[in-house]
Amino acid sequence: MRSYLDLIPISAKMHRRQNRMTILCIILSVFLVTAMFSMADMGMRMEQARLTDKHGTFSLGDVMNSAMGQTLFLTAAVLFVFVLAAGVLMISGSISSSVARRTKFFGMMRCIGMSQKQIKRLVRLEALNWCKSAVPSGIMLGTAAAWGLCAFLRFFVKEEFASIPLFGVSPIGIVSGAAVGICAVLLAAGSPARRASKVSAVAAVSGNDKSEPPFLRPFLLRFLKADTALGIHHAAAAGKNLVLMTGSFALSILLFFTFSVLIDFAGYLMPQSSQTSDIDITARETEAIDKELVEKIARLDGVKQVYGRRSDLDILAKRNGEKENIDMISFDEFELDCLKKDHLLKKGSDLSKVYGSSNYALAVWDRDSPWKTGDTIEVYGQRLKIAGLLKYDPFSSDGLTGGKLSLIVSGDTFMRLTKTTDYSLVMVQLERNAGDQTVKDVQKTAGPAYVCTDRREQSTAGTWFAFVSCVYGFLGIILLVTLLHIVNSISMSVSARQKQYGAMRAVGMDKRQMAKMIAAESFTYAVSGCIAGCAAGLFLGRGLYALLIESHFKYAAWSFPAGEMAFIILFVTAAAAAASWNASGQIRKMSVTKTLNDV
Repeated sequence: MRSYLDLIPISAKMHRRQNRMTILCIILSVFLVTAMFSMADMGMRMEQARLTDKHGTFSLGDVMNSAMGQTLFLTAAVLFVFVLAAGVLMISGSISSSVARRTKFFGMMRCIGMSQKQIKRLVRLEALNWCKSAVPSGIMLGTAAAWGLCAFLRFFVKEEFASIPLFGVSPIGIVSGAAVGICAVLLAAGSPARRASKVSAVAAVSGNDKSEPPFLRPFLLRFLKADTALGIHHAAAAGKNLVLMTGSFALSILLFFTFSVLIDFAGYLMPQSSQTSDIDITARETEAIDKELVEKIARLDGVKQVYGRRSDLDILAKRNGEKENIDMISFDEFELDCLKKDHLLKKGSDLSKVYGSSNYALAVWDRDSPWKTGDTIEVYGQRLKIAGLLKYDPFSSDGLTGGKLSLIVSGDTFMRLTKTTDYSLVMVQLERNAGDQTVKDVQKTAGPAYVCTDRREQSTAGTWFAFVSCVYGFLGIILLVTLLHIVNSISMSVSARQKQYGAMRAVGMDKRQMAKMIAAESFTYAVSGCIAGCAAGLFLGRGLYALLIESHFKYAAWSFPAGEMAFIILFVTAAAAAASWNASGQIRKMSVTKTLNDV
């Protein structure tokens, strides 16, 4: 061996199995950033082509100044920072565990004359050595993922994505992916390198660079059994490792809450409703549409659903003894079902009372609306009770009532009160495979007396689906990385203390007690990470909701994300349980005599 740097490939080969998870973290970080910036680049190229067709020559600078260009790269830049932070925390935790496991090795290096500077350089170069395979792998996977997403958008979603490039190679995606991989590794290796350089020559004999603070164990032993107390002590005594583990858990939870807000934002920006129509039918001269037309259209091939609305506008009603003008609109049973399916009713609403011929109605609501569930109003001499409230006004462009009082009743109730049977608007939903011929058949059936408006081009379902699919895809990757990191970190923590665990086995601790100790350590990390992550996630999520949604959609109201919190807590708990089970498996297979004599 000509130089101490020749130890790097030897160490990589010897610790290949232990380094797999660290390399996987690098690959995933590079993959995410490469995919994100490649998709942003493809979106820019698509926008540039669209603007060139519309305005002639159009430069990249013009695209960057457009709203779409700024949104794409601003989003990608923010996600770049998040992914870099997550990568640094996870990789740093892995390197720290590797350094702790090789304390005796670094002590021996100091014994034979290696300086602190050389040890720092050795640790950093060992970490950079992982990038030789991890960075190219991440770039190739990210580019392939971008190609797959572009193909999905072009051939499945279509609409405005019909011109997105298919097999474009993005230099900015490749450079960004490589940059995040190398930067994450260099930043992550800093603290472990300094720790390794401070290992004393005495550690070559003891195999441990410092003794753990003893003050936690007596305190914990007052309330817990020895095995559980030792597990919590192991997690809390290694302060830096606890911070790194808590930070990586918390950042993953923070990303989960952030991406959840983005899904809500997409829902407000491109609201999707089960009752969205493909064709609207209105009368040319009168406001009445014969109800028999609905039955005729429903029998056509390619027609999925036909439903209509009856309306009576600016009618005089009495509310709390005072006369007011209100609008009354009827919903067929299908549309009433959609209100529940799309979660458009405020908490406390009882939709079941509205069906059929009843004395109940729903009221359109916003923050300035006077309606309350349980209020009564007199219409056409009959009293109607408010059975529920809608979260916003579906009849206005901004979701606000503007001070207008609107009631929604069933078709039967409307006909009983007004004696009107004909519709003012008929809506048609088509089967997914229905084409232009079906639209022509509907127009022919309606006849010249009615206007048929084709609304298929106005649909945002494809764009919404593409956006939400990408967000859920990134959420899935974040959760996968979190799971792998938890399992790897606990496993490496056990490996670093293998000699200590061997001594515990030798003095009589059984496998069940060892498993409980490891489980206590795992759940200490999980609990601290959940507390920090949920607190930060709720704070950031609330602020992001106000910035993205409440500032633009006045009818929006933030609610505590109980479902998301329950899911992430259950996920982290399950991940900690899986990690402790995996680490306990190592202990079960451990040979006591071999471990005590292992150098």
